Amino acid sequence: MDEVQKMMYQAPDAEGKVNFVNLYDLEDMAKKVIPEGGYGYISSGAGDLWTIEQNIKSFNHKVIVPRVLADIEHPDMSTEIFGDKLSLPVIMAPVASHGLAHVKGEVATAKGIAESDTIFTISSYANKPFKDISSAGKGAPQWFQFYMSKDDGINRDILDEAKANGMKAIVLTADATVGGNREMDKRTGFVFPLGMPIVSAYQSGVGQNMDAVYGSSKQKLSPRDVEFIAEYSGLPVFVKGVQCAEDAHVAMESGAGGVWVTNHGGRQVDGGRPAFDSLSEVAEAVNKQVPVVFDSGVRRGTHVFKAIAQGADLVAIGRPVLYSLALGGSEGVKQVFDFFKEELAKTMQLAGTHNVEEIKKATLSNYPWA
Repeated sequence: MDEVQKMMYQAPDAEGKVNFVNLYDLEDMAKKVIPEGGYGYISSGAGDLWTIEQNIKSFNHKVIVPRVLADIEHPDMSTEIFGDKLSLPVIMAPVASHGLAHVKGEVATAKGIAESDTIFTISSYANKPFKDISSAGKGAPQWFQFYMSKDDGINRDILDEAKANGMKAIVLTADATVGGNREMDKRTGFVFPLGMPIVSAYQSGVGQNMDAVYGSSKQKLSPRDVEFIAEYSGLPVFVKGVQCAEDAHVAMESGAGGVWVTNHGGRQVDGGRPAFDSLSEVAEAVNKQVPVVFDSGVRRGTHVFKAIAQGADLVAIGRPVLYSLALGGSEGVKQVFDFFKEELAKTMQLAGTHNVEEIKKATLSNYPWA
């Protein structure tokens, strides 16, 4: 940590408040408190890190057209999905092993997200049991991200547990049947130090690297898997990892109840298209038939605005939440969503949009170099 970063970092106050100006600050601050291996696992990506960097830069390929005299004082950021009302169109993406950032792991995350009135997508590779995470959510909507086992009996058991604990949707991660080339993990010798109780029937996680963890799950996915999950669970199934129109059509034809546009935060294919550049193509293919969720590189309220204007119904975030969790526990998690509420409200007002539906109708301009 350099001298500027040391000056920037301040310990949370007595109420757990984290002192940051923007979400980029959090990454620098968290590096001071998360052990090297865990921090590298959370922060890094695949290969030369080109895609992880372009995920953020690509938001500048489109620009917002400010509007005036729009008679707006308090924009309405609320939205709804599957009958659940949310305070803003920003939700938590699935991220493995929150215990790397905080001793209370996903329990603290669930508490902070519930207090923000939005959705927590629980990873299969969580460090806490379903029951504990669900209880901490205090009735707030939660979704479950599913890495399928090679054994359908185990898959049914996990889906049964997900339903028993009140999950409202299943998110099938389809872009991680094999681990990306994550060189930082190799340099630090990272292995998971904590157990993964949700998938303990086929994966302990302890002492294993990412390749070993992925290798224990099903590595050959097809439309039949979407059909199986939807039919067995009776819940909406998002196919996560869609980056082109062709895959959007395949997902919907397989019975998907939603499409999730992401490149896994730049952690899988380095040199792949930045996620934001895929969004409009996928949204046009979906044509409002099912909800579209978007993630990868989201760090600003303006990023959320642009994603919704390009066709997303909800925008998901990941790394910033883990960083703030490490620094301030559940209160730190809530602060990240408060940050988005503040920045999105300002952007909506300056862009002349009263509510989320009006963001969807907003026109973005191409930047000259795009």
